[in-house]
Amino acid sequence: MQPLTNRSKAVLQKEMTFAEKLYLPAIINGMIITFKHMFKKAATIQYPEQKREFSPIYRGHHVLKRDDEGAERCTACGLCAVSCPAEAITMQAAERKEGEEKLYREEKYAANYEINMLRCIFCGLCEEACPKEAIFLTDRLVPTEFDRGDFVFGKDKLVEKVDDRVDVTRRQTQDVLDFKQNKKYSHNK
Repeated sequence: MQPLTNRSKAVLQKEMTFAEKLYLPAIINGMIITFKHMFKKAATIQYPEQKREFSPIYRGHHVLKRDDEGAERCTACGLCAVSCPAEAITMQAAERKEGEEKLYREEKYAANYEINMLRCIFCGLCEEACPKEAIFLTDRLVPTEFDRGDFVFGKDKLVEKVDDRVDVTRRQTQDVLDFKQNKKYSHNK
């Protein structure tokens, strides 16, 4: 522990001039800044009519993908929920019943799959952890709501429609696309 010194410091209080007492220099400097900004182009866009261009790596609304036959890819393995640092993903697994082969790809599926969008930090770790490439973050905006409960997205909002597929090829690197084309791996057959 260092000992304190007994040195003192003199504080000078300089007398303000008459102009400084009226705050004229401060007002003039503020007006100069205001006039500079008046003639700059506005940063605001008119949203519904104009849309801002997003970065190619933008991560937005989640989607649960279907395979080529229309069956859900998710097997409820839980890796996305475990990898989520915000603990925003919850799911319940169920066994596929007789006659549901066209609905679910594997024998196990997610009967209940929910993402709390208020907790989600859009990090993308869920899509990296998924071994079946079932979940992706798209370039779409998350719709706004007024109630907190409406931000818990279930399978009704997450699973892509059979007739309205979501293109996620921009989210995949060329290495991943090449890997998916390689037929020597069993999951690509």
